[in-house]
Amino acid sequence: MKKKMTVKMNLVKTKTRSWYSDSPPMDPRIWSKLPPEILEYILSFLPLKTFLSLRSTCKGFCSLLFSPKFISKHSSSSSSFSSFLLLSHPQFHRHFPLYDCTLATWRNVSLPSHSFPSFTTLASSRALFCLADTASCSFHVCNLFAKASRNIPYPTYPLQFNHLTFVATPSRYIIFLFSSDPASNSVFLYRSNAPAWNRFRAFGPLLDPQQGVLFRGGLYFATPEPFSVVVFGLESGEWERLDAGLPSQLTFVKLVSDGEGEGEGKLYLVGGVGSNGISRSIKVWEYGSGNENWVEMQSLPDLMCRKFVSVCYHNYEHVYCFWHEGMICICCYTWPEILYYLVSRRTWHWLPRCPSLPLKCSCGFKWFSFVPNLYASV
Repeated sequence: MKKKMTVKMNLVKTKTRSWYSDSPPMDPRIWSKLPPEILEYILSFLPLKTFLSLRSTCKGFCSLLFSPKFISKHSSSSSSFSSFLLLSHPQFHRHFPLYDCTLATWRNVSLPSHSFPSFTTLASSRALFCLADTASCSFHVCNLFAKASRNIPYPTYPLQFNHLTFVATPSRYIIFLFSSDPASNSVFLYRSNAPAWNRFRAFGPLLDPQQGVLFRGGLYFATPEPFSVVVFGLESGEWERLDAGLPSQLTFVKLVSDGEGEGEGKLYLVGGVGSNGISRSIKVWEYGSGNENWVEMQSLPDLMCRKFVSVCYHNYEHVYCFWHEGMICICCYTWPEILYYLVSRRTWHWLPRCPSLPLKCSCGFKWFSFVPNLYASV
């Protein structure tokens, strides 16, 4: 029986080899004359990940990456790629651990030293990063995935600023600077769709060090105690306070927007509730869902609240928040983990600790949201 099976398998292999050897080769006289638009149409159906691995084999393939069919098919969304949470730390020299939120795994990425020899990573939004280059006294807005960048000189020399907000939308990005020089008392605004710096009057009180958030055509900021929310109109260049009163007994205030652009969306407030600067609970409020008041959404479970409060030592200047793909991420410069609230499920979670981090690592942890998009313009 075993001998018969062996004979049958050998016969199948022989027939298979014969079939391949008998099949006619691809005639280069036909395939070399395939119209470019047909080849472009065929290749546009490849997943972007697959095509990126093939483009190095042919200059023609590489140029197709920016053809109209590829752009129309793949620029509308970044669904071909995972979204990432990127961790920066002073001890990592050009090395960034990435957490792949789709595959729930850790990866690593490094920046080439020749591209940005003396840089500081300041902010990220969607697929873009904003770096400060101290050597050239300029900012660099980069699409690391497309290996593209734009150099933007500082608005004045020398420049001192204690606040930077960087926000990208599908159509443009914005850099907002609050000058720390008492003599200037100014803010500077750069719009990529009208590439020039504009100078405006600064808001009187100091702003929270955390980035402002884009909502309804304005940049929204929290102020230190007494807490309030102020708005900078991107078109008017004027400041105003948000009329909605904040919840009582707040120990800290951080703002987050859902990142859907400059139209209708949602604005969230993450705050501690307690007394004498000590938080007894941490809650999330929502603004902009058909009403003009802050509506409580969820409270952080008690055990998770105790852990977070213990790692930030009631020093809430170290706390910062941002939006990432349906999550409100709450972080602390002194702690390498992320606490996040999954809005759609109304559940709280801790992000797993990066396995490449040393057990003893000093403070200075900074997280960024990164959603790769090859066609995000700089």
